[in-house]
Amino acid sequence: MIKTERIKIYPASREQMEKIIQAEKDDELKKAYGEMLEGGLTHPNQWDWYAMWMIEKTDGTHIGDLCFKGLEEKNPEIGYGVLDEFQGHGYATEAVSLAKKWAFDHPEIIAVEAETDPDNAASQKVLMKCGFVANGEIGEEGPRFIVYKEQNKLERKVKSREQKEAEELRLFELKQQKKKEKHKGH
Repeated sequence: MIKTERIKIYPASREQMEKIIQAEKDDELKKAYGEMLEGGLTHPNQWDWYAMWMIEKTDGTHIGDLCFKGLEEKNPEIGYGVLDEFQGHGYATEAVSLAKKWAFDHPEIIAVEAETDPDNAASQKVLMKCGFVANGEIGEEGPRFIVYKEQNKLERKVKSREQKEAEELRLFELKQQKKKEKHKGH
């Protein structure tokens, strides 16, 4: 399980996957979920890569799910969705960011890919906020996006340097303010 202050994500159990498959009305999704379950059962040591991941608020409210596919190519594709009533609150961005970090914690993974509907601007925005860039390819569902592990490391270095510089500036400003207050008192 991976958590932030607002959400947690975790791979579904076999039982959860079976319930999801039974409840699914869309035949195409039902088939895809069945293939995910079969992959997890065939490769139990890689269950987390095949399982559907649950996205929940920290109070346990189910708000969506995500999954990976294509692990054998060292650049799995991520898919995700947030229930309508929870969209527009940054949950998808948090979940994709957590899942991307989890994937990059595996040494064999060099990139994470995604594909969106061309009209789904919100999903494309989520990907871009998470460091993905359009790779110029069009897949079955629409434009494809990718983020590389090395790019992710570089972004973290840049962010940590920017954070350090911002902290140093803040400390300098506090010192200047204290000096002014000290001089006013004399």
